[in-house]
Amino acid sequence: MLVEGKQVGGTYTLNVTLLHLYELLGLLIGLLFGSFLNVCISRLPAHKSIVTPGSHCMACGHAIRWYDNLPVLSWVVLRARCRDCNAPISWRYPAVELAVGLWFSVAAARLYEVRYNLAIDGWVLVPGETVLTFGIAILGFLLIGLMVMDWQTQRLPDAFTLTGVGIGLVLVCVQAFFLAPGEGDIVLNTTNQLRMSSPGSFASQGNVFLTGTEALIMGRIAAIASAALILLAVRWGYKALRKRDGMGLGDVKLLAMIAAFLGFGETLLALFAGVVAASVYGILLMARHRASGASKLPLGSFLAAGGLFSALFGPQVLAWYMEMLR
Repeated sequence: MLVEGKQVGGTYTLNVTLLHLYELLGLLIGLLFGSFLNVCISRLPAHKSIVTPGSHCMACGHAIRWYDNLPVLSWVVLRARCRDCNAPISWRYPAVELAVGLWFSVAAARLYEVRYNLAIDGWVLVPGETVLTFGIAILGFLLIGLMVMDWQTQRLPDAFTLTGVGIGLVLVCVQAFFLAPGEGDIVLNTTNQLRMSSPGSFASQGNVFLTGTEALIMGRIAAIASAALILLAVRWGYKALRKRDGMGLGDVKLLAMIAAFLGFGETLLALFAGVVAASVYGILLMARHRASGASKLPLGSFLAAGGLFSALFGPQVLAWYMEMLR
């Protein structure tokens, strides 16, 4: 077994075993969070408590035994049937648990790769990158839940969207706290060599327009407001033309939540991917005569899927796009 960060001839060897351990740990934690997410999906759209009563069969009301409540495994052992009344258990439950488990596994692998790329030995956390990775894990949890809830009920609860906006802002503030002196500063007219600094930081060369902390936090707030305004403008425009609502405020809050975690560029990518996917789905339904131009689509589900895509591939896709524009 290789030792993590073991230096050999000036390079560092990747400990595949430890990487898999990270992924397995992330998967197990994700399965548990996925089980809790199923409770939220079942109860929040109906404005029910997620604390009481405990897990129970939706058909007969019997409390679910602890050994019948193990993520994925219990569903397989019970053959998707309630032990008490033999009512079918939806495949949604193991699907959500697996989805969150896989998402957390990817986040855990990213956490390991950050430490590997920086050649860090032992259990050491890189503050800024660690906060970013935990943010991606939380965002995936929220988006998977919202995707399923909107698909089933066409509701996007504030308990997820607005709470998500708050969590995203808190994580950005924590990430800004760990910025190195001068990191992320927006400096103008560096040739004049004027010295300006913010409290608690070292002097920076040039005219400092915004410190890194200010730029990160204010930029994220601006991203949230801009993302919300884009969909609000679409909503108002549609209502002015068609004299009826074409989009709920839940979609606006959802896009603002994505912006709170990812920033404006990745949010635009999520919006683009979600709208394209929704359009393709709508065209397919119309081609099969299962929908019309006035049919409602769960746009929030597609926006959530776009958010997941952007969280995974956003930086690479945007970098590729910017390279094409050069």
